[in-house]
Amino acid sequence: MPTAPRPRLRHALSALTVFLLLPALVACGEKVTGYGDETVSGFEGATVSSSVDKAPTLKWKSAISYPKDPKVKTLTEGDGEEIPKDRGVFAKIYIGNATTLDKDWAYESQAPEGEELPAEKPWSTILKGAKVGDRIEAIVGSADLLGEGGNPQMGIGNHDTLLVVVDVVKPAADKTPHDVDPAELPKLVEKNGKPTGFDFKGVEKPKADDVLKRAVVKEGDGEEITTDQTVTANYLGMTYGAKKPFDESYSKEAVPFALNQVVAGWTNGLEGVKVGSRVLLQIPPELGYGAEKKPGQGGKPGIPANSTLYFVIDVVKAETSPAPQ
Repeated sequence: MPTAPRPRLRHALSALTVFLLLPALVACGEKVTGYGDETVSGFEGATVSSSVDKAPTLKWKSAISYPKDPKVKTLTEGDGEEIPKDRGVFAKIYIGNATTLDKDWAYESQAPEGEELPAEKPWSTILKGAKVGDRIEAIVGSADLLGEGGNPQMGIGNHDTLLVVVDVVKPAADKTPHDVDPAELPKLVEKNGKPTGFDFKGVEKPKADDVLKRAVVKEGDGEEITTDQTVTANYLGMTYGAKKPFDESYSKEAVPFALNQVVAGWTNGLEGVKVGSRVLLQIPPELGYGAEKKPGQGGKPGIPANSTLYFVIDVVKAETSPAPQ
């Protein structure tokens, strides 16, 4: 490490991150719809199994015409909680090409809890009103799901109709920072005016599913931070009850990092904070390192799996130029 502020994508997602959240870098060629085959509109072109206790089976009847907007239906209704509005989800995903009618799925989730999907279109449309346990089927244009270039690695062209099946596993963590009084968080310990640790006396052990807590100890007079910026900051991080920090920069120098390439607790916890501020963060495991265990280095303690992280952060500056790697 350094552990938190060095550029790092939140949780090592599967290859779906590349496939679904970034446009494919491929030139747009002539649009093809159905390769000359007769097409149908909507769900009539395929049969998908509804049992959620196993991966869905797919049988094509006909190529499906390219949709103007996503078409969605619930194949199986779950009995779990409804996904909160504007919250992402963890879901198992299956993508079939309804233009080429390939026998196999172009993409099939492998992780037990699936992928984390953002609360953004087209996922917000597909998952509107979804509940845990639902199996949802959607017809989506490749441009809506993957960007204008499609994705050649998945065998998907730039104007292919996609049949998407989503098995909803659980809501994603609440990434909204909850502003609290500094007294709710551990007391900062300082020496010669510089933070050296936290005093956890009187602070209850945090719950794993607690929210992201933020306390602005001192508000700066600079511009508000946006998540696409490079932020330079001094910081110190500890786990609950630890005797020493697992990482800190106050004894060295402030560190630059891309705010969209660190743990989600930093990304969301610092968004909107003014440059020059001192901020305390309590980051639940799902917005930190989750079940990933971080070994200690250089005499510093490691981070146990499923740890809540505590940080003090002094924001020095924020700019649009990229952070050094």
